[in-house]
Amino acid sequence: MKTIPVVKEILNANDQIAEENDDLLKSHQIFALNLMASPGAGKTTFILATCNRLPPALRPGVIEGDLASSIDADKISARGIPVVQINTGGGCHLDAPMIRSALPQLPLNDITLLFIENVGNLVCPANFKLGSDLNIVVASVPEGHDKPYKYPTMFVAANAVILNKADMIEVFEFDVDYFRRGVQMVNPNAPIFIVSSKTGAGLDDWITWLAQQAAPKG
Repeated sequence: MKTIPVVKEILNANDQIAEENDDLLKSHQIFALNLMASPGAGKTTFILATCNRLPPALRPGVIEGDLASSIDADKISARGIPVVQINTGGGCHLDAPMIRSALPQLPLNDITLLFIENVGNLVCPANFKLGSDLNIVVASVPEGHDKPYKYPTMFVAANAVILNKADMIEVFEFDVDYFRRGVQMVNPNAPIFIVSSKTGAGLDDWITWLAQQAAPKG
């Protein structure tokens, strides 16, 4: 069985569409984030907490990826944020064709910052480009401090790492230094933001960095 060439063909086709997505987003001056995490890390809550604190120039939209249901998309829509739901029907990640289908359903002329909430998984999403500007990995305290060691491929792909639910560090005896060393071992250039979407702690530093990244270059 020649499986490797087939996989390469799939990834190459995906990457081509990802480039087209990137071109479309840039033509509308939209900065896009691909948020990846395991289930329960708090991606949706983190997105909402971020949106509540964004400067006026960053007008958000969201593409919500889940195996099934529209629970998270409904939460986002209730805040008045444009959102499109993608249900993968069992697929463990979003891919570029899915994003291509979702983009026309958003008011692209009214959005300057797009959050793509990928399907909860710490393996598959790292392999599929979507056309985003940055890959953001959201880890959470209850998951444990060993995630960078167990899932290095995901953290290698990150442009920034969010450690969410920081208000629970003491409860779970989370070793922040051990976690930080694990991230820096595989990706020394990725900034790490320790935040609590519940209390707002650490979000100002994250949003300052995000605004700098999203600012027009040149």
